Amino acid sequence: MIRSIKAAQRLDSRGNPTVQVDLTTDKGIFRAIVPSGASTGTNEAVELRDGDSSQYGGKGVNKAVSNVENIIAPALVQSGLRVDTDQKKIDELLKSLDGTKNKANLGANAILGVSMACARAGAAASGLHLYEYLRRESGANTPYVLPVPFFNVLNGGVHSGNEMAFQETMIAPVGATSLAEGVQMCSEVYQHLKNVITKKFGPSAIGIGDEGGFAPTISQPHEALNLLVQAVSEAGYKGRIKFGIDPALSEFFKNGNYDFGFKSSKQDLRSPKQLMDLYRLLLGEYPIVLLEDPFAENDWDSWTEFCRDCPVELVGDDLLVTNKAYVQEAHEKKACNSMLLKINQIGTISEAIEAANLAFTYGWSVFVSHRSGETNDDFIADLVVGLRTGHIKSGAPCRGERVAKYNRLMEIEEILRAKGEQILYAGDDFRTAYSI
Repeated sequence: MIRSIKAAQRLDSRGNPTVQVDLTTDKGIFRAIVPSGASTGTNEAVELRDGDSSQYGGKGVNKAVSNVENIIAPALVQSGLRVDTDQKKIDELLKSLDGTKNKANLGANAILGVSMACARAGAAASGLHLYEYLRRESGANTPYVLPVPFFNVLNGGVHSGNEMAFQETMIAPVGATSLAEGVQMCSEVYQHLKNVITKKFGPSAIGIGDEGGFAPTISQPHEALNLLVQAVSEAGYKGRIKFGIDPALSEFFKNGNYDFGFKSSKQDLRSPKQLMDLYRLLLGEYPIVLLEDPFAENDWDSWTEFCRDCPVELVGDDLLVTNKAYVQEAHEKKACNSMLLKINQIGTISEAIEAANLAFTYGWSVFVSHRSGETNDDFIADLVVGLRTGHIKSGAPCRGERVAKYNRLMEIEEILRAKGEQILYAGDDFRTAYSI
C-alpha cells in the first residue's frame, strides 16, 4: 500500500527545474525524476511550468510539485490501490484527477513522476526487477532481448550551437555480440571521432551539445556522416556499426518548405521533394538503418509519400508523441513504420506501454528514447528490456545522465546472465526484436 508521496523541485541536465517524486510503501522509498525535451511535438502532454520570471526564468515547477503533494498524494493514498497489481488503475486515477486530454491541469511532469515511482514500488512489492515488472505489465514474451544502443555522437539542431540543421547523427553497433560489446565499440568510436574532429577543426571544436555529442562547425548532413565513416574505420568497426539520423524537421518547417539555414543568417530553403531526394542520396551512400522525423509533424503528405518505398526504419517522434490516437492515424495514412517512445510525451507508464503494443500490432518497430533535458534516472533502460523493443537512444557515451542508462543496461545484462536466463542481443534484428 502507498503510505505517502512527496515531491520536490530538482534540476535536469540543462540546469532547468524538473519534478522529483518519492513514494513510500512498506517496502521502502521509491524515487523518480522526470525528463524534459527541447525539441517537442505540438501534441505532447503538457509540462507544467510556473511562469514566474523571477525564478528560473519562469521554468520553475513548484505548481507541479504542489499538485503531487496536495492533489495526487491524498487521492492515491486514500484509494487503496496496490502498487504490485494496480499500475493501470493507478494511471487511470492520475488521468481522471487531471481531467484533460493532454494533462494540462496537473501537469504531465507531476503525473509521470508518480507513475514511474509507482512502477518501481510495484516491482519491489512483487519481488521483481523493474524490467521484469514492466515485461509483465506489457505482456511481452521471453527470452529477454538486450537492445542495440543508438549513440547520438554528433549534435545539431536545437541541441547545439553550431549551424548543423539536422539534430542527431547516431551510431549503432548492430554487429556486436552483446550489449556490453556494443557499448565498448561505440565508446571507442566516440574517442576516435574526437581525434578526427580535433585534427580537422582544431581542439576548440570538440565542445558537446545537450546530449553529449560533439558539435563541430559543420552544417550539412554529409559532413557529419563523413566524420562518422572515418571514425568507425579508424576504430576498426567498418561494417559492424551502422548509422541513424534524426533531422527533427518540425523545428524548421515554414510555409511548406524547410529552412536548413534556420540557425544562421542565411536562408536555405528545401522543398519536401528536394528533401526526399537528399534522403535517398544519403541512404544510398552511407550505412544508414534508421531515419527519424525526416519531415515536420504536420507534413503528413510527405511522410506518406516517402514511406511508400523507404528501405529503412522510418520513425515518428513529433508525428506520434507516444500517443495511441496519432499512432492509429499514422497507420491509416501509412505515414511511417516505427514509433519513438518517450514516456514524458504521454505522461503515464501504462499509456506508453499501450502505445507501444498498438504499434506492434501494426508490425511496426518501437524505438525507446531519452530526452535532451535528462536526469540520472535510468527508468527507460528497464523499459526497453521489458518491452523487448530492440533499440534505444540515450545520447553519446558522455555525460552522467546519458551513461546512466547504458550502465544500467550493462547491469541488466549481467544480472540476467548470472541468473542463467536466455539472453538475445537484438543486433541486425533490432527492428523486429519484439517478435523474436
